[in-house]
Amino acid sequence: MEIKIAHKKYAGQYATQPIKLFYCSNTPIILQSALVSNLYFISQVLYKRYKNFFLIRLLGVWQDTEGGHSVPVGGLAYYMSPPRDLVDFLRDPLHTLFYVTFVLVSCALFAKTWVELSGRSSRDIAKQLRDNQYFLEGFRDNEENIYSKLNRYVPVAAALGGVSIGILTLFADFMGAIGSGNLFS
Repeated sequence: MEIKIAHKKYAGQYATQPIKLFYCSNTPIILQSALVSNLYFISQVLYKRYKNFFLIRLLGVWQDTEGGHSVPVGGLAYYMSPPRDLVDFLRDPLHTLFYVTFVLVSCALFAKTWVELSGRSSRDIAKQLRDNQYFLEGFRDNEENIYSKLNRYVPVAAALGGVSIGILTLFADFMGAIGSGNLFS
């Protein structure tokens, strides 16, 4: 989406303010992966030490494999992990549904949050345009009007971009890409 902007001093000449689908790039999946990685770490440490506590088991139940790795087999850590193969996908559709929903929703929320925190929100863009003496076509010199126009597009573009990155990650996970589509799983 490109929004026409003009400078106050140069009447009749227009430029564009782009609002891209991948407004946040790959930041949402990086943040989502860091969240999952931290949950895995905390869950494994607590499970090895206090495996009989109910709340610890809700966080994650871990099983050691032949290769010396631990894999989640229950609890929140299990549902936040990708299905290992097509058999797991078919055997436990609730796990798959939870995983897909978690990835898509968390990526959308992280994208919207990142836009607000990184100085790329609707309010930040409106302020930058006003400070640089630009205005949107039909919204002369009123930051609130510019903000409301931009706010129709920026949060939606951020959320859809986050969901798109999540879909790419899910596709890589389900195709068994090397190292998976997720950075830390």
